[in-house]
Amino acid sequence: MKTLIERATELQQEIVEIRRKLHRDPELSFKEYRTTDFIKQTLSRLGIEIVDWGGETGVVGLLKGVTPGPVVALRADIDGLPVQEENDCVYRSQNPGIMHACGHDVHTACLLGAAILLAERRDSLAGTVKFVFQPAEEINAGAKFMLEKGVLENPKVSVIFGLHNSPNISSGQVFLKSGGLMAAVDTTFLTVKGVGGHGGIPHLTCDPITAVAAIIQGLQTIVSRQVNPLEPAVISFGTIHGGHANNVIPEKVELTGTVRTFNPDLQIQMPGKMRAVIDCIAAAMKTEAEFVYRKDLPSVFNPPELAEWCRVPLEKVFGPKGLVSTAPSMGGEDFACFQEKVPGVFLFLGVGNAGRGIINQWHNPHFDADEDCLRYGAAALAQLAFDYLEQH
Repeated sequence: MKTLIERATELQQEIVEIRRKLHRDPELSFKEYRTTDFIKQTLSRLGIEIVDWGGETGVVGLLKGVTPGPVVALRADIDGLPVQEENDCVYRSQNPGIMHACGHDVHTACLLGAAILLAERRDSLAGTVKFVFQPAEEINAGAKFMLEKGVLENPKVSVIFGLHNSPNISSGQVFLKSGGLMAAVDTTFLTVKGVGGHGGIPHLTCDPITAVAAIIQGLQTIVSRQVNPLEPAVISFGTIHGGHANNVIPEKVELTGTVRTFNPDLQIQMPGKMRAVIDCIAAAMKTEAEFVYRKDLPSVFNPPELAEWCRVPLEKVFGPKGLVSTAPSMGGEDFACFQEKVPGVFLFLGVGNAGRGIINQWHNPHFDADEDCLRYGAAALAQLAFDYLEQH
């Protein structure tokens, strides 16, 4: 019998066509209706049971082996982003203002490829594979929603595997890391209120814009002076709104931002550290601050023992030299929510190809993937599931 990577190589063009179909028709979070229908049609054609898990979008499929055993979940996210694609290619997005700019089309195609590979070997499966096609990863809501609906139950999942593409790694390679791989994600909401007035008479106002400028600068000293330099941490603001005229000091300024950490203890400490800086600077500037800190996601953390176990199955697909090292990412992933419930390992699948100009990062309108990665991603997911069932 052919190895999984050999069979995936034979299926490469079919998996490419799946990816291109998905890329041409991206849909936003919780609106992935056509994507959902396509996934269901593909799984049904393979004889994989479709589970009514309770969501309008997203799919759960079950492939039962001939003998009882553990349940391995394989997960891919399916939503696109509100980005206008600027690539000039035959599979360019046909939906204005929406694009698979984070490569979820790649993830979905890899998981459908794994479904094809495993369906062909159902008579050799010692257990069950649960295929989880998750909606709404981009808004940090899909995994939580699926968990609330009991996606890891009936049958109860023993272990879960997933992957995310990385343009920083060449196609044909994979990054397997023990411990922290992607950061915890939190969201901040800040409103600073003052006393508005004439821009030429600032001494008769309490300027919230000046206060906000000082607060933003002050908050950066948390990372540089209150956090261990060996601990990764990021405080960033992505929106700031205040005022309507160039010569009018406004009454208030509103900001939203993100905080990224790896250390769970530091994640707990961040709201208090930020509030202390905000309140003191706001008071010094004779303004008032309203601060809301929302914890969204834990960090993606690969259990060391399970991550080490993954090495042998992955070497069957990528070869010993195909497992590479790179830096963890301060990007976040709601795969972490699954890892809080069951043991799980998340991988970075190489999709980069500098020679072809495939180097752009996630969320960029020129983002793309070297499609040679698809056979590797499909085989990797299938190999992890097959070997785990065989050995456990």
